Order: sequence, then structure tokens, then C-alpha cells
Amino acid sequence: MSQPSSRFRLLVRATLAGLLGVHLACAQAQAQDRVKVGLAIPPSVTEGSVQAIAEELHLFGDENLQVDYVVLPGAGALLPQLLQRNITFALPLPETLLSAHKAGEAPLPVSYVYNAGPRNTLEIAVKADSGIKTLADLRGAAIGVGALTWGTIPQTRALLRSVGLQPGKDVQIVAVGVLGSGFHALRENRVQALNFNSTWIDLLEGEGTAARRLEFPPVFRRMIVNGFLAHRTTLESDPGLIERFGRAWTKALVVCDVNPRACIEAFWRRNPGARPQGDTAGPLAANVRLLQRWIEPLLRDETGQARVPGAYDLGIIKAYIAAMRANGEFAADDIPVESYFTNALVPAYAKFDRDALIARARALP
Repeated sequence: MSQPSSRFRLLVRATLAGLLGVHLACAQAQAQDRVKVGLAIPPSVTEGSVQAIAEELHLFGDENLQVDYVVLPGAGALLPQLLQRNITFALPLPETLLSAHKAGEAPLPVSYVYNAGPRNTLEIAVKADSGIKTLADLRGAAIGVGALTWGTIPQTRALLRSVGLQPGKDVQIVAVGVLGSGFHALRENRVQALNFNSTWIDLLEGEGTAARRLEFPPVFRRMIVNGFLAHRTTLESDPGLIERFGRAWTKALVVCDVNPRACIEAFWRRNPGARPQGDTAGPLAANVRLLQRWIEPLLRDETGQARVPGAYDLGIIKAYIAAMRANGEFAADDIPVESYFTNALVPAYAKFDRDALIARARALP
């Protein structure tokens, strides 16, 4: 009688162990919080590489996050979706939010929680052989933008006014589409300038069209660009989720800074249509340069000193708001900068073993 009893006990133990394993696996799966990030434009090889390496190295997964991205029709569509809490984070230009604030009313219930673009990478570029050498030379010209819903347009109008030009009268702002369609419009002289980000202008030059970037006044050049915007309910009720997301994003930036080649390869694996046909050595080297140029101002300031990941300089933002108001944008004179931009969670974004991560990044093929 003892032998069947012993076998029975072993069977029970094995069954319980299996059930416990299933329970733990389910618990781990349930622990992954779903995060949806709204984008105004499709990711290019720069930010797309950061997204890809974060997925391949399970950087979000290590923070118990499952991250999905959704591209919406321009920055103007991001804020309503965030206000309705259909997305967890939005990645719009700050002009979208600052323009929406109404004087005398309570702040909208959203806050920028991670500075994803601490220096302005928006550019107005013309063909290198153009007679246009300064912003003031744009009189009589047309500037191409992706769409008239873009959050870049308030800044473009203010820049023109700052040099005495009236948008819509002295200079036209017209929709030309993104990337290739915009490049074609410039080459055909349907527009004489493009108001794209620096990576897209680099891509234009990579396709054989030399470009000249027009100089911006310092207060515009120093302004931030994209940042991760969250609903204040999330900030107040689940700050840990934001901290985990910001930490994973910071890790991905560090990996791409150390080993940009691995990040480009990850982007190509995730987006097979983006991988060049034939010999990839030349395109890979060109894309590595693009990523390095894009990531440099994110991690280091103009003097080469390391930035605090995700942190905002509120003084820069306030100076920019004053310049925008002086040039006909941002009607409200009581924009609550401290409410719309927060550094409260910034210390958590860098809480990881940086040396171990760098070693891991260097070991990637």
C-alpha cells in the first residue's frame, strides 16, 4: 500500500508545481502594463531605431510594459486623443498644447513628463544654390510643410514675423506631404523651402540635393521639440508607469548612442521595407551618421556635457513663450509653464546600471 501512496504524493506535487508555474506565468503576463504612444508622423530611421532596439532588448518588457505606437493625422490630433485618454502618451510639439491654453481658464489636465527633444531640430532649408540665405530672404517664397495640421506651423509663422515677414502675404505656407513628396516639391520649385526636421533634411541631402539651413534666432533654436505628454490622471495615480517608460526610453537612447549600427539593424529587421536592396554597407554607414547626429543633442548639450535624461529647462521655455507672444502666437498671457512641464519624475529615468548597459550595447553585433 505504501508504494501507490508514494506515487500519488509525487503526482500531486508535480501537478501543484505545474499549476504554480502556470499561475506565475499568468501573473507575470498580467504585470505588463499596456502603453499606447500617439505619434504625429511615422517614425523614421532615427526614433524608429530607438523604438526597435527597445523591443529587441526587451527594455520595455524589463519594466513590465507592453508598448504600442499609433500614428495620428498630425500633432493637432494628439491632444484630443490624450484628453480622452485613448492613448497613454502623446509625442507632440509643445506649440500644440501652448496654443490650446485659454487665458483665465484652468490648465488642461496634461503635463509634459519627459523631454524627448531638448534642442530644436526643426529646420527651414532651401536648395544650396538658392539665392535665399536668411529668413528675411524668404519674401515672395513658399515654404513646404507636411500638412497644415502640423504643430510646427505656429513656430514657422512666428519666425517669419520676427524678420518682418507676414505669413500668408509675404510668404506662403503650403502642404507638400512628407519626405519624398516634399523633396520632389522643392526640386521642382513648387516650394522654395522646406520646414522639416533635421533628419529629413539630411535624407534630402542623402538623395543628392544639397541644402542650406537658414539660421534661427537663438531663442527659437534653443527651444525644445517633442516631449512625452501624459494625462494628469496618470501622473497623479500611476507615476510609476511613467517612470518605468522614461527609464526604458533612456536605456534605449544610451544603447543607440553606444552602438548605432545595432540600432539601425534592429530598425531594418522591424521594418523590412526600409532595408536597402543589395549591398547595405553604404546605406548603413549613412544611416549611422543620421542617428548619431540626431541623438547627440538629446544626450549632450552644446558644450558636450551630459544632459539629465528627460529634464526640462523651464527658463528656456518661458523665454520662447515670450518670443512667440511678441510675434503674434500664443494669445494667452498666463500660460502655466510649471503645470504643463514637470521634472518631478526625472530622477527615476536614470536609475539603472549604466555601465552594465553600455557593456551590453557594445557586445551587440
